[in-house]
Amino acid sequence: MSVDADYLVDRRRIRRKLTFWRVTAFVILVIALIAGLLAVSDYGNLSKRSAHIARLPVNGVILDNRDQLKLIEKIGQSASVKGVIISINSPGGSTTGGETLYNAIRELSKKKPVVAEIRTVGASAGYMIALAADHIVARYNSITGSIGVLFQFGNAAKLMETLGLEMDAVKSAPLKAEPDFYSPASEEAKGVLKDLVMDSFDWFVALVAERRNLPPGEARRLADGRIYSGHAANQNGLIDEIGGEDAAIAWLTEKKGVEADLPVLDWTLADDQNNLPLSVKMSQAIGFGIANGLFEQVGEAKRLISPALTLDGLVSVWQAPGAEQEKSLRRGGGQ
Repeated sequence: MSVDADYLVDRRRIRRKLTFWRVTAFVILVIALIAGLLAVSDYGNLSKRSAHIARLPVNGVILDNRDQLKLIEKIGQSASVKGVIISINSPGGSTTGGETLYNAIRELSKKKPVVAEIRTVGASAGYMIALAADHIVARYNSITGSIGVLFQFGNAAKLMETLGLEMDAVKSAPLKAEPDFYSPASEEAKGVLKDLVMDSFDWFVALVAERRNLPPGEARRLADGRIYSGHAANQNGLIDEIGGEDAAIAWLTEKKGVEADLPVLDWTLADDQNNLPLSVKMSQAIGFGIANGLFEQVGEAKRLISPALTLDGLVSVWQAPGAEQEKSLRRGGGQ
């Protein structure tokens, strides 16, 4: 009986030890996983605490984005940022979106030396943003220019007539909510829109003349809406230099005294989310995973519609379908 009792005691001791080490191993594993997640999520922030050149990508259709403006403010406040490259690949966008981004970059240039690099395309509002930099570079075959403004509106009067639909309205004045989509636009309404477009256009042209040091007449001559290759833009004084990011970095080091061989780090809205608590990041990841699963097919359909066609109001955009999609241009033999 004593042997059986000793055996049971030993078994209990072994079981306690196994339980202890299992719990210990589990706790260590959890701590290691949390540390790993924190290390991965904060790696970009840690690297940005040392001296570097900030690369601010401006891709796709330009809209009024408050988060992007806050990011630009952070770049200006960072003592580690010694220079900024505005990396542009955009066909343009809303005029107010371009204006607010232009103003934000001009404020940034008071704190940091700023150079713009036009990649595949930097046209319309994309070129407007480049004007905010202290120096502009573009590839020989980059697409830029398209200096101008437009206001688009559609009319479905014939379609409604075919469908047997009628629509009417009571207005406080004839020009209220003109033009509409259910009746032909009056000449008076078109005249109002023309005044609106030309007012914005004059502002854009004055911006080109001021920032590129061009006579007003020459700036207006170049602002006939046409697009220019990087080479033609350079010949006409719309950019400063032919080249890519290497040329932009060389300008920062040679002209602005930025230390050579500094790393170039992306500052993006996605990276800025690394400042969120780990629990929030994990919740976001789960939510995004569910959303992506539910709306994958919707997303595929949405990509068939050009973002430029969804803009409202005054826009400054070069409407070449998919122009901002650099990969597709590469497949077609572009840069």
